[in-house]
Amino acid sequence: MAKSEISALSFAQPVRKSLAMRFIQEIRRSALSYLFISPFFIIFLLFIAIPTVAAVLLSFTYFNAVEQPRFIGWANYINLLTEDLIFWKHALPNTFKFAIIVGPIGYFMSFALAWFICKLPQRLRKYYTLAMYAPSLTAGVAMAVVWLIVFSGDRLGYLNGLLLRLNLIDSPQLWTQDPKYLLTIMMIVSVWASMGIGFLAMIAGIQNVDTQLYDAGKIDGIKSSLQEIWYITIPAMKPQMLFGAIMAVVGTLKAGAISMELSGVNPTPGYSGHLIINHIDDFGFIRFEMGYAATLSVFLLVLVYATSKLCMKLFGSQGE
Repeated sequence: MAKSEISALSFAQPVRKSLAMRFIQEIRRSALSYLFISPFFIIFLLFIAIPTVAAVLLSFTYFNAVEQPRFIGWANYINLLTEDLIFWKHALPNTFKFAIIVGPIGYFMSFALAWFICKLPQRLRKYYTLAMYAPSLTAGVAMAVVWLIVFSGDRLGYLNGLLLRLNLIDSPQLWTQDPKYLLTIMMIVSVWASMGIGFLAMIAGIQNVDTQLYDAGKIDGIKSSLQEIWYITIPAMKPQMLFGAIMAVVGTLKAGAISMELSGVNPTPGYSGHLIINHIDDFGFIRFEMGYAATLSVFLLVLVYATSKLCMKLFGSQGE
């Protein structure tokens, strides 16, 4: 080994020790702050960071949940790109259709309803907010109590009963078992239950807009509510708009349980309501091909990240 290399190594070791000591001293100095953030950090580590790393590692293996994982390299990704016709013909297109329709409609409705609620008297706002937010909390119960009865395939179903009474159909339709209607019904139910945490963030954002901005806008020539929304409300609550957009994207891309709750099976009839999450469940919990299910999960993670970055560019400001 050359003398220059030896001298470089001897110089690097004290530098590393100095950095380590400085890091330890910083932790000791801010021990109380680290103590307060430790619950979040532990939960993030256990339920997000470690599972994500485990999924990435498992995606390079064959794992059937019984035997030890066996490393197979890029075989799962090659299979996904070249051989999984169900994914490319049904799961991915259905997910994009679902997300493109449910996401923007739910996002627009969240903002519109939040704006209308904020125009109500103070004592009424909490009741209307609860009424709009409750479906997102009780979506599973509402699915069984309301929507399955509405779309029931016999004469007792509300939709069948109404259409039969109006002579628009001759016999009851199996709405949730028919590939022609299942995805549309999924979209209707999902839009109905889309007033989630993004909706609450928008209400908070609208309520926190400085009222002096509206007074200044009237002086500057703003004459209608639409102008107020476009020139004052939306620019003043961009962080909440960004948060709502990201939550809408993530919520629609990770949807999947709704198809099984409506149709009662996975895969759905004719793969008509088959989303990426259903594809992951199919391989992970029905076929027990955990390695390939992890590959699909990594693909979905990349897709969510890419769409979230797109939302950041559309709604974020420089420096956010």
